[in-house]
Amino acid sequence: MMIWHVRGGIPLRGTIPVQGSKNAVLPILAASILAPCETTLTGVPNLRDVGITLRILRHLGCAAEMNDHVMYIDSRPLSRCDIPHSLMRELRSSVIFLGAILCRCGEARLSLPGGCELGPRPVDLHLDALRALGADVTEQGGDIIAKGGHLTGTRILLPFPSVGATENAMLAACAAKGETTILGAAREPEIVDLQRYLRRLGADLTGAGTAEITVRGFHPKAHAAHQILPDRIAAATLLCAAAASGGEISLTNANPSHFLTVLDSLSEAGCDIITRSDTVSLHAPRRLTAPRPIVTRPYPGFPTDAQPPLMAACLKAKGTTVFTENIFQNRYRHAAELRRLGAEVSIEGRVAYITGVERLTAAPLTAGDLRGGAAMIVAALSAEGETEIFDEDHISRGYDRLDQQLNALGAEVRCTY
Repeated sequence: MMIWHVRGGIPLRGTIPVQGSKNAVLPILAASILAPCETTLTGVPNLRDVGITLRILRHLGCAAEMNDHVMYIDSRPLSRCDIPHSLMRELRSSVIFLGAILCRCGEARLSLPGGCELGPRPVDLHLDALRALGADVTEQGGDIIAKGGHLTGTRILLPFPSVGATENAMLAACAAKGETTILGAAREPEIVDLQRYLRRLGADLTGAGTAEITVRGFHPKAHAAHQILPDRIAAATLLCAAAASGGEISLTNANPSHFLTVLDSLSEAGCDIITRSDTVSLHAPRRLTAPRPIVTRPYPGFPTDAQPPLMAACLKAKGTTVFTENIFQNRYRHAAELRRLGAEVSIEGRVAYITGVERLTAAPLTAGDLRGGAAMIVAALSAEGETEIFDEDHISRGYDRLDQQLNALGAEVRCTY
């Protein structure tokens, strides 16, 4: 188990680049097996989830290596169409391989995926999308079995803009004969990044970033090179950390347009923010003011993944901050831990009320999920004394050496095992 030791009371200051996006790179890694080809990816973050995905690629028979944020994948030797439970249980997003393997092999066998326990995240939308294309999908003994050697283009209507279901439908549609239209598609920037990669791979598709995506065909190329977009949630977390500590930081390799709702809330809280095309700078006051109510929604609404670190930044804000969580029912698991620092947090169903306190005091905390763990680090930066956060590798799933990033900004953070 990793233990994060965070010394609070030090304002963050300095400039740091934003890591590559976790939620963009994982579906692109799955997409790299759509055809026998070579892929070179740059800007790949060094994450636990990326490491697990590499193990999945190698299990399938691919060659996959990573060196200094550059990844090389050779999917030509792919020889399997199954992923065992031992790998699937470690990574919720591994279900994205279902559409990719089905496209390449005509059949796929995966166990039900694992990941953070944030409440029900059913794969029904994924399976229904594949069935609409003509795949025969069954569930047997905890396994998902999909067969579809002759997929046919169709209209897929998603009742909810699920990011994963949209991605699975995009990948599987590459193997379908004729045109496929995905209606009610997720609009996240990571979907747009996946489309960019798929085009470089030879897919003919348009519409990513809107609610309607069209896939018209696939003429595979032998090689594709792609730069992973910046991680908007990692950027938001660093800004929340600076705001909580009363600091002043600048982020490079950022795309502020991807997290405008977070920037708006931080601005309402009293932070001075300056944005350019690929940078964002934040100067925080000595004490924040509670922003207007925050409601999580699918993109372009406020991202659910940014809710925990922003909540942590508001623990000492003047007034009461109100959060409404509409995506995951268990997204407030970190609230009880934040109370151990002296925070005043009350939960009523999907609504959380945070009444700012004058001071927070260090206490031992336990991270139960990725973003909740990040929230504890943000809170610890504004607490008096040294906070210990016990973490079973949740935080490293989504942040590339977060301790080093924070220390580069003047924080005192160290990790022990």
